[in-house]
Amino acid sequence: MIMEMRAGYIENPKTKGSGIVCAIPQTGECPNKCEDCFFQSGRSYLEPLDENLPNLPIPSEVFNKVIRINDGNDSNNRRGLVQTTAQCYHQFFFNTATPKTLGAFPGPVVLTINPAKKTDKSWHKVEPVPNNLMFVRIRVNMWNIDNVVIPAVKYYTEQGVPVVFTYMAYYTTTVPEEHQGSYTYKKRTTNSYWVLNREEQKRIMDLFDDNPLVHECGYKGTHSCKHCGNCLREYFATKERMEMKK
Repeated sequence: MIMEMRAGYIENPKTKGSGIVCAIPQTGECPNKCEDCFFQSGRSYLEPLDENLPNLPIPSEVFNKVIRINDGNDSNNRRGLVQTTAQCYHQFFFNTATPKTLGAFPGPVVLTINPAKKTDKSWHKVEPVPNNLMFVRIRVNMWNIDNVVIPAVKYYTEQGVPVVFTYMAYYTTTVPEEHQGSYTYKKRTTNSYWVLNREEQKRIMDLFDDNPLVHECGYKGTHSCKHCGNCLREYFATKERMEMKK
């Protein structure tokens, strides 16, 4: 069953002008319950969630754009609904933090490998890597570099899978005292958080300077998708790869 396309679609301000439009087929909160999650923290552009979900653009109005399925929630939550709804659109990719039969998604898929309680301690190691894995997303902070970021980058890029860093920003979670000097409280897209300083972001990227498969979400410390291009580049690369494998 496809959710009804509700009038009054609300555009994600982060993706505006990027060629990407977001869609959330489900109602309610995400089952992953990640701390400081933008989507269900009360600070989302879709608040109140019970009034503004599902949030689905009209297909005829976004035919030439790429649809990002689940900029909030998870594409493995009510997966049948998610996949059926996606088929209403011409171009789409899925977001999930659950490494469940990823290769069976009918399109490219982005996997967040260290969601929720895994963020600082561990990560999902997908074996074998499916052909439609568009990239893996790593939630990065100053205290998970050695035990999460470095080994995860090594594993996935050796499999030819691109990696995109999302630098964690904190609103309710307390930054450990020894790392507080690396963070500044400031506004990102629409809300203010404790944000990792650009100098530290550069130092992290320098660790992988010779690896062409490692990228950061955003561009030079900015957060608007229109300045980034990671998702569009990897979406079309994945679609080409999937076509060649048919």
